[in-house]
Amino acid sequence: MRFFLLIVLALFPAFACAETVIARRNSVVVTGAQDAAIVLARRGSLVHTSCGMTEGIGFSTVSADAAIRNCCYWGKRKPLDIGVARGTRGWFAVVRYQ
Repeated sequence: MRFFLLIVLALFPAFACAETVIARRNSVVVTGAQDAAIVLARRGSLVHTSCGMTEGIGFSTVSADAAIRNCCYWGKRKPLDIGVARGTRGWFAVVRYQ
């Protein structure tokens, strides 16, 4: 499994900022925008991940689409990966850009 993951990371550098979502002691490794959005929703706060890509985060109590539109750089850059998750207070979105 690790060998396969290393091959995937070597072939697709966009995924190099993380592995898979793995629960470890006091930490979570995040793969894509959806995983990052789930982490934000669980925390209930907007915090950027350190994945090395341009990332916008947003929040809305209205809808998932509104949370995406509230993300940094929305409409100014081309999105690569979009994730949205429902938290207790509203919708959390993460958009990763080129």
